[in-house]
Amino acid sequence: MGAIDSLPTEYGYVVCVLVLYFFLNFYMAIQVGAARKKYKVFYPTLYALESENKDAKLFNCVQRGHQNALENMPIFFLFLSLGGIKHPIIASSFGLLYTVARFFYFQGYSTGQPENRVKFSYVFFPSSYLQFND
Repeated sequence: MGAIDSLPTEYGYVVCVLVLYFFLNFYMAIQVGAARKKYKVFYPTLYALESENKDAKLFNCVQRGHQNALENMPIFFLFLSLGGIKHPIIASSFGLLYTVARFFYFQGYSTGQPENRVKFSYVFFPSSYLQFND
């Protein structure tokens, strides 16, 4: 238990943000499942083809919003976990900001208008940088 004992008391906030992001990911996965049913895009198809499905763009926007979150999740978890060792309050605050922005990014992308995703994207890089910066 030596390693756990050496973590700052506030590291629990970091863990809470990681769990919150897990639930956000679960929410996005449910939305993709609902979009699959609504737009009739069945497994194992990852992205719908416009030549085969008139709603391909709508489905693909939902799928892409979730996929983008999955692509960025490992580096987010790494930066948040490591940054939280020395600065748990700052790291968890920016991690929470990133998670909320990721939610709105997904919501915007899911409209079927990809340009709606960028309204909160300015938060992603600075919050990732500050989670890990000493």
